[in-house]
Amino acid sequence: MERTREVSVEDFVAGLRAFERDYITKERVSEYCAERRLRDDSLRPYLLFRGDRYTRNLVYRDPLFEVMVICWEPGQRTPIHTHNGQLGWMLVERGGVFVTNYKYLSCDTPENQNVVGIDCLAGSTRVELEPLDSGVVGEGGPVSTVDKIQTIHRIGCAEGSRERAVSLHVYSIPFESCVAFDLEKGQCFRRTLFWDTQYGKPVEAQETAPKKTIPLLRSS
Repeated sequence: MERTREVSVEDFVAGLRAFERDYITKERVSEYCAERRLRDDSLRPYLLFRGDRYTRNLVYRDPLFEVMVICWEPGQRTPIHTHNGQLGWMLVERGGVFVTNYKYLSCDTPENQNVVGIDCLAGSTRVELEPLDSGVVGEGGPVSTVDKIQTIHRIGCAEGSRERAVSLHVYSIPFESCVAFDLEKGQCFRRTLFWDTQYGKPVEAQETAPKKTIPLLRSS
């Protein structure tokens, strides 16, 4: 189903915050996202492209929801990574991105998964994943999700693409780091996440930027 109802970023976030009064489920938020598409003019403050890597641009953050925009040049992609067992939803607003899902099979430090608050301490020197499926999510197309069962994937803009891509990501709850995998070396490590911009401003300028009227938690 194509997302045809255009809304502003502010209205989209306000709708998400309404879910905080009740249980936040994968299905309820998926249905909400599947009906909406962000207006181009509203998305513009969060667009930043770099030639050397994709950029992560924070739109909104509170204790239950995190919303960000990722900007992709052709050929840019994430490492294979986890999501700390959280729920996640991705909407493609411009261009198209590929998504490849993986299944964890084994590693040489399974005891590192028994830790409170995160999915794994990582640090394995022998880890095995199985590719499950791969596909392209196009502009205005369906919502792509991660959940507590399927949490490992890689996203990117295809090398041969003729256009940039922009994707919107929603997470519940927010997280500060994830496990990233290097399958060539058979290793995994804990990766601290970063922002290129926060609330439409470069990260370096955050200390002097005026505060939003909606309380936001800022990443360290």
